[in-house]
Amino acid sequence: MLDAPSTDIKLETLTGHTHTLAEWLVVFNLMGVIIDPYTHQSGWILPTASRLFLVYEEADVRCAFVVCSDAEGARSFLGRFADEHLVLLDPEREFVRSLGLERLPALVHLAQDASVLGSAQGWNAAEWSDVIDGVEEAMDWRARPVLPTADDPGNFDGTPALG
Repeated sequence: MLDAPSTDIKLETLTGHTHTLAEWLVVFNLMGVIIDPYTHQSGWILPTASRLFLVYEEADVRCAFVVCSDAEGARSFLGRFADEHLVLLDPEREFVRSLGLERLPALVHLAQDASVLGSAQGWNAAEWSDVIDGVEEAMDWRARPVLPTADDPGNFDGTPALG
């Protein structure tokens, strides 16, 4: 299990609005897909993450790509997904470091108190499915997406989170 991240970490949106993690968690839990825009592996998971976010857009959970870059790098990497979903920037990887992540991409589900309710590192459909089960339970939401689909990549370990 990962460490609870510091709630003082600041995460900025693509439009330049900066809030602490505590502020992002005031109303909703956070389901974040943390990606490294300098690796192919994080790119492989973008369509899958987008599909998950769309399932939960009406639920009481905030879904976001957390991108380890500045706004320009995030926009370039995410392409159309940058306009379709919330994007939070972690250019210095403070959020990644605070969680104790070792591999990216990663799926993390945080409660409003920033405790980690579920996490998966790299891409493994069964592990991501376990995190989704926790989201479903916490939100009392019953729209569970299918994982994997034929369009999802095969399992992979990801790349070093801090390397």
